[in-house]
Amino acid sequence: MAPWYSFHWFMPSQWTQFHIANPLALTLIPAIVLLFVLRYYGHRRSQQRLNISLEPMRPSPGQNNRARTISRLLNGFRYMLPISVFIGIAFVLAALARPQIIREQREEESDGIDIMLAMDVSESMTEADLPPTRLAAARRLAQTFVDGRKSDRIGLVIFAGEAFSLCPLTTDYALVKQYLGDLNAQMIRTSGTAIGDALARCINRMRDAPGAPIDTTQTQEPAEPQSRERSKIIILLSDGDNTAGNLDPITAARLAKAFNIRIYTVAVGRVTRSETAASTVDEGVLKTIATIGTGSFFRATDARRLRAVFAQIDRLERAPVRIRVYEDIQDYYRIYLYWGVSFLLFALMLKITIFGNVLED
Repeated sequence: MAPWYSFHWFMPSQWTQFHIANPLALTLIPAIVLLFVLRYYGHRRSQQRLNISLEPMRPSPGQNNRARTISRLLNGFRYMLPISVFIGIAFVLAALARPQIIREQREEESDGIDIMLAMDVSESMTEADLPPTRLAAARRLAQTFVDGRKSDRIGLVIFAGEAFSLCPLTTDYALVKQYLGDLNAQMIRTSGTAIGDALARCINRMRDAPGAPIDTTQTQEPAEPQSRERSKIIILLSDGDNTAGNLDPITAARLAKAFNIRIYTVAVGRVTRSETAASTVDEGVLKTIATIGTGSFFRATDARRLRAVFAQIDRLERAPVRIRVYEDIQDYYRIYLYWGVSFLLFALMLKITIFGNVLED
């Protein structure tokens, strides 16, 4: 920081950084100017003057110019005292205005929510009604969905004829996106669609106590008591009916409800027919699961609609955010107070010396 006697403190760029705590003090400076003007004219009218004729002592032209210059200089010196007093008072008022620099720091805290993504990777997800394929479109938009989350723990389950937990709940979003990017229809060789088993895998990952987070990014530590339980949701993306697995999806949905887990189901793709086979999207079981799981059912027949589905879920599932604002306030009034005292002391010095009395004459 520059010393108090530096002219840096008078630069306009410096004053634009200040926050003035008491702006009324600055408005009094013009009033001080008015008082000095009134005092000057009042003192001038009441002052007695003695006119002396110096005609016989007329100096030479050269001496006349030199005397005139000295006279002007002395006339200018007579204003040093009132100007010093005015500047001193102005600086004191500037100090009373309390110029400050406020540095604000904002901290956002959120308990977040637990989200399990259940992605269908069966052979039917390679249909191209959502270009380039249903699976490719779903995983790309799921990655965008992950990018938009904050303070949430996200896990990933994949299923076809069987269900596997691919990624536990974590806040390492880069890891989740990497797993999503690697999804393909060859990861599970067993044919079919085991929706019930997929829901069961998600529930197993989310049924832990809210104070014991499952996070792969840091070492487990004793959790502090929380005032409320974290919200838990499952987002299931599939394009078919439950045709495999050991657990009925209706039973799994009821189990999720018992653990206060909300279920969102998304039917990916639209009905397409060819000469050899028919590829259908069965919405009945997905609607039933969403109803039991106190969530919502969505139909995504194209990439635009699938993007809108993820955006809607993103709006619905937002954890409350607590914002803390810290203000670091630094006062700079001492700098201008030092200047004000310096000018007032200078004015006092002029007043108590011969210069103050002579210049007033």
